[in-house]
Amino acid sequence: MPAGTTPAISASNDSIAAGEIGQVNQYAAPRPPARWPHQVGTPPPAAAYFQHRAEITELAEALAGGGAAVLGQAAPSARAGLSATSGAAGVVAGLGGVGKSQLAAHYARSAMEDGEVDVLVWVTAATKAAVVGTYADAAAQLIGSAAPEDPELAAEAFLAWLAPKAIQPRCRWLIVLDDLADPTAMRGLWPPPSPTGRTLVTTRRQDPALLAGRHLITVGVFSPGESRAYLAGVLDRYGLAQSLEELDALAGDLGHLPLALAQAAAYIGELADTGMTPTAYRRLLADRTTALRDTAPSVLPDEQSLTVAATWSLSIEHADTLRPAGLARPMLNLAAFLDPNGIPGTVLTSIPARVHLAHHRTADRPSEVHTAISADQAPALVKRRGLIARFARRAGTNPAAPSVTDQEARAALSALRRLSLIEHTPNAPATAVRIHQLVQRAVRDTLDPEQHQPLARTAADALLTAWPDVERDTALAAALRANTTALADKAGDSLYRPDVHSVLYRAGHSLDNTGQVTAACDYFHHLTIATTLHLGPDHPDTLAAQGSLASCRGKAGDAAGAAAATAELLKDQLRVQGPDHPDTLTTRMNLASWRGEAGDAAGAAAAFAELLKDRLRVQGRDDPDTLTTRHNLASWRGEAGDAAGAAAAFAELLKDRLRVQGPDHPGTITTRNSLASWRGEAGDAAGAAAAFAELLKDRLRVQGPDHPDTLTTRHNLASCRARAGDAAGAAAAFAELLKDRLRVLGPDHPDTLTTRMNLAYLRGKAGDAAGAAAATAELLKEQLRVLGPDHPDTLTTRMNLAYLRGEAGDAAGAAAATAELLKEQLRVQGPDHPDTLTTRRHLARWRGEAGDVAGAGAATTQLLKDQLRVLGPEHPDIFTTRNHLAFWQARAGDVAGAAAAFAELLKDRLRVLGPDHPDIFTTRMNLAYLRGEAGDAAGAAAATAELLKDQLRVLGPDHPDTLTTRNDLAHWRGEAGDAAGAVVALADLLDDCLRVLGSDHAVTLTTRRGLAHWRSLLRDAGVE
Repeated sequence: MPAGTTPAISASNDSIAAGEIGQVNQYAAPRPPARWPHQVGTPPPAAAYFQHRAEITELAEALAGGGAAVLGQAAPSARAGLSATSGAAGVVAGLGGVGKSQLAAHYARSAMEDGEVDVLVWVTAATKAAVVGTYADAAAQLIGSAAPEDPELAAEAFLAWLAPKAIQPRCRWLIVLDDLADPTAMRGLWPPPSPTGRTLVTTRRQDPALLAGRHLITVGVFSPGESRAYLAGVLDRYGLAQSLEELDALAGDLGHLPLALAQAAAYIGELADTGMTPTAYRRLLADRTTALRDTAPSVLPDEQSLTVAATWSLSIEHADTLRPAGLARPMLNLAAFLDPNGIPGTVLTSIPARVHLAHHRTADRPSEVHTAISADQAPALVKRRGLIARFARRAGTNPAAPSVTDQEARAALSALRRLSLIEHTPNAPATAVRIHQLVQRAVRDTLDPEQHQPLARTAADALLTAWPDVERDTALAAALRANTTALADKAGDSLYRPDVHSVLYRAGHSLDNTGQVTAACDYFHHLTIATTLHLGPDHPDTLAAQGSLASCRGKAGDAAGAAAATAELLKDQLRVQGPDHPDTLTTRMNLASWRGEAGDAAGAAAAFAELLKDRLRVQGRDDPDTLTTRHNLASWRGEAGDAAGAAAAFAELLKDRLRVQGPDHPGTITTRNSLASWRGEAGDAAGAAAAFAELLKDRLRVQGPDHPDTLTTRHNLASCRARAGDAAGAAAAFAELLKDRLRVLGPDHPDTLTTRMNLAYLRGKAGDAAGAAAATAELLKEQLRVLGPDHPDTLTTRMNLAYLRGEAGDAAGAAAATAELLKEQLRVQGPDHPDTLTTRRHLARWRGEAGDVAGAGAATTQLLKDQLRVLGPEHPDIFTTRNHLAFWQARAGDVAGAAAAFAELLKDRLRVLGPDHPDIFTTRMNLAYLRGEAGDAAGAAAATAELLKDQLRVLGPDHPDTLTTRNDLAHWRGEAGDAAGAVVALADLLDDCLRVLGSDHAVTLTTRRGLAHWRSLLRDAGVE
């Protein structure tokens, strides 16, 4: 038979065994680099009547030729312009509020406006995580790479990008590290030296290591002249002309601290119509100082000045009198526990925050104004009042107290802004409210110890209420996590007494849900330590933190480790909570799942079957947890090889979900999704596609177009289109889905990465194996950087890449790559993991394709023995390996033995899978092929014709498998003597292949070669 015309035996029904449609694989699509000039991060707004201080000139001179400068604190006698080695740098009383950030922001804005820099990156450097996070954002925006789950590697990429390169356009950049709290945390994070780069640091620290090699510009308080100019400018706005003596005296009382001057001037201006003057303010200030001294602790934190504290106290008192009266102080008390660098507006206007405002409002306030509501507003009002009552009871207050409206809460923020106590920028919702951390410290210091816990837990309630169920806004999610961290730092043990507040778990799950599993593992590790410290090792909240940590460990790729950690947790729960406690049963469920994820699907199914018995006994058949256990049992039954049984179990479960929970319940919709999936796995791709199409309509109606579950259903529908043979339509659907997942979930989300993998897969199915391999290679680089070399998804991508290399014609290279992968899988996953066994089958295949047919047969024989031991005789992978083994028998010349093996395989597949499963068609095609190879071309043609009838009925005329069978039928007709019939059939087939598959598809190319071959034979025979 001529080369290229023989229909090849299908060696496998799983062309990309570990990377098929639906497999979760990692990594994200790069975004295009931003155009210059570009700014990353947000400097603080310019202060009113900003003073052009001497430090600005020195700063400009220091950075004129590139380099680094540090804005620190001056000693009371120090002036700007001293070098880092002069010994004049010191610490001024009142470490905050001298205007370092304003000076840096002014310099940065001026540099951008004057065209001196191409890229400005403003970093709030209070923590290492904040620095790394902003660097990762800069990498995403400037390099075009996505910020990873572990952003430290993205930060390294950004720092490498900053370094000057001969082949890279010269970028004039400015990095501002604002409010650097710990210089040691910057190890490895300092921007590199560059002739076109500038680094500016604002900090309270003057550590020798921080100053080494950097120009120190000491920043103290205002000079007397600057203080006088500032006060005169602000007070002039209110029409208050004051003597220079009065202004100088007030500035002296305030220590020339810019923050205190701003608040004092705002206070005087607000009360100008009452006769308030600088002299009158000084008298109030003196009185308030005496009062504060009586109630303040003996040693003020951070060397705070009583004078400054008194200034803030006066400003707060006056803000509390502004409309809406009595709300500014309780609002500031709440903000004092949150992140000074930005609090989402929705947190401070949430129902818990407004309940807090209502119950701590100043007593002498105007009476409430009530408005009528319409009938359609009543249900929402009832729900709102229910929430108010719940949070009021949690706070130990009276739920019948007057409420505070959203508008009043916003007005309270406005009052605080007017007195310069906060910055309020509503157009930046994720960081709408900023407050100086020393203001926060002063506010918290005025609170009695018994006030701390209710305030901290109210702040936690507010964060939890503002947290969306689906985190579409990544900036908001990051801000909520940052505020949770800040709250936990300030609250002491308040978030752990009497139990752990749910917001601490929510912050960790936020990292998990957005794909940042490594960061989530670190978070829950520290939460476990904290809960153990505060509550003890046996407290339910400690056990819950351990469970979350184990789960994150599994999602980070260590399923075996997750299973081991969950098993240890189960021992503690059995001892502490008993076998029938809901938490114990949940842990058993998690243990079964991780056992399955670690490769033991049959063991997972058995564990779920045992758990179901106890769920039925303890919770009853209609309990949601019982229904969930049935769901998981059906799923693992399918994973263990019984796809038809899984589909049947899901069909039964769906009936009960509909009866108990109704058609629109998430559990019901999820069960419909699983039923459709297993229906497709059982061979009914068309039925699965129809079910997913119906499900998508309901997802859109119930959950909306951007809900992650809606996007998942679109993914599954596209997958079914691919299985049904419509590779082009599936690719188009995945391309559209990728756009929406990038927009809604972001580039790093696991679901987004899955879509990318499937697009690469379909590119290979369309005949572009080289292009698919290139796309997969790019994906692998990113997975290695983000997930590490041992993550299961990284290993899966390596197997897919090796497969595509083989499909592109390099069988020897594919074999070598697969052999290297097998070593890693044996080390990481062990010899009996399903993925390890699958890799062994691929390795045997590529060795055979590279010429070692005998070795391929021997390796496949040994693999079959191990799979029978691990998986059992009826697992789909067993059938696939038997298919491979028969294939290698035929290639080795034992056609009769191969035919007998295929016949036995067909019997078993018919018994387990039924007559219409695609794998049945593959086995029948191979039997027909061997019949022809044995010399019975007519019998092969007849068997192929029978197969074609069934494929037309089940798969349809345009399915690639149907078209392949038509090619085989034409070939065997020609071999049986009907060359003219073969030409006619192949000519018709070629038209359909071009229409359905395109000109470059493998089936199209095979058909074209076959047509040329049979036409050539007819010409040689003198037949035109």
